Amino acid sequence: MNADRAKPPSCAAPSDRVDPALRRLTVTLIVGALAVIFDTTIMTVAIDNLAGQLHTSLADIQWVSTAYLLALATVMPAVGWLQAALGGKRLWIAALGLFFAGSLLCACAWNVQSLVGFRVVQGFGGGIMMVLMITLIMQAAKGRNIGKVMSLITVPTALGPVIGPVLGGLILHLGDWHWIFLFNVPFCVVGAWLAARHLPEDEPAPRPRLDVLGMLLLSPGIAAVLYGLTQLTGSDGLTSPRVALPLFAGLALLLGYLGWALRRGPDALINIRLFRHRALASSSVLVFLSGAALYSTMLLLPLYWQQVRGESALGAALLLIPQGVGTLLSRALAGRYMDRFGPRPVALAAFALTCAATAPFGFVTASTSNIALMTVLFVRGVGLGAAMITIMGAPFVGLKPEEIPQGAGIGRMAQQIGGSAGTALLAVILQRTCAGARTPQALASGFGDAFWWAAAFTAAAVPLCLLLPGRPRPDTQVQDTMPAEQPTEA
Repeated sequence: MNADRAKPPSCAAPSDRVDPALRRLTVTLIVGALAVIFDTTIMTVAIDNLAGQLHTSLADIQWVSTAYLLALATVMPAVGWLQAALGGKRLWIAALGLFFAGSLLCACAWNVQSLVGFRVVQGFGGGIMMVLMITLIMQAAKGRNIGKVMSLITVPTALGPVIGPVLGGLILHLGDWHWIFLFNVPFCVVGAWLAARHLPEDEPAPRPRLDVLGMLLLSPGIAAVLYGLTQLTGSDGLTSPRVALPLFAGLALLLGYLGWALRRGPDALINIRLFRHRALASSSVLVFLSGAALYSTMLLLPLYWQQVRGESALGAALLLIPQGVGTLLSRALAGRYMDRFGPRPVALAAFALTCAATAPFGFVTASTSNIALMTVLFVRGVGLGAAMITIMGAPFVGLKPEEIPQGAGIGRMAQQIGGSAGTALLAVILQRTCAGARTPQALASGFGDAFWWAAAFTAAAVPLCLLLPGRPRPDTQVQDTMPAEQPTEA
């Protein structure tokens, strides 16, 4: 009894708390990341306005989003090498500066062609930041309290869909499109100042070697696949040359990279052998499906309220707020339960709840109560928020510190490709189900069919949750990701 009394009261507590230094680092990175998240979500309500003010067609203005998406995906595979070459702090500040410069250039664009070019600059900076943020935080966490850490990291992801469209509607109502890009500037400036003060100094790795052939295969392959998917809307499907050529060329490049990476092993740009970790492999598939479920419904929901119910862009954005509120409220609880029971049961319950709350939209009509739909959206947000935390945190269970950058890159690429694939597929389905619809009732029926597909994406993820890790073992949680003798960062 005296021995128990002699133990410091905090001897077991540190593993249950997020270290203040880690929390400060996370907040520092989130401030900069908000610029990328808000820019992406604000743009969803600005496309029509941009087409009108730049006197161009909707097909041409879509390149403002497509070019950004392709730049984002192209740079993601190289983030691990860039971090090794420059160091995490230097790379973060450089990427933030690149996004800042791209935002200012976009605000000064004089036509659609210049705007598309400047969006590429933004995309390079944003792609680096989205991967590097997770990498730096998970490396600092050293495998501890992954659930609680992920509940902090996902703040920008949860805030973006809630606040972004509303901000976009307000900006376009009060000003013109230039302010959409100038809105990013304060986040970039404050984020860079905080990074210079709070990010730990780290030295570049000794003489890192870039996998040049891997880069020439993987980055163009991802970009070509995403480009092909973006061309599905308004085409004849996979038989259309503008879809089939880039899509199959991209798949060929990715297959070439697969053979090259298996041969090169750990020295490949992205080490394919990491998929031997069941947690990483199953989480990547789930991140792909959740990206499809999230982004596809973010396309369908505003369009349903605008085209069927006659809401304005701002009105549709306000009706989406309950989903974001549910996502925010579920983060802390999901992170706590993930650390206690493991990712598997939390993800299983979260995806089942998300699927159950998506299915009611399959029955929407032109007069369905908005109160009922907003209530269902709140429940869907609760499930979606919990699901994202578990599947974004699970890949890092069992990874070594040097494997974390590539694990983060794999997760972000899976989410990006899944979101693009889901959005493209739902856009094609919506186009065909609503073809010839001339009344709100007919349009609502077409949207209902598309919503059933969104529910199917989520349902497909439920059984895959059983492959995620179960309850963590307290005696190995930290040792799996960091040697025991290495001291914790202050």
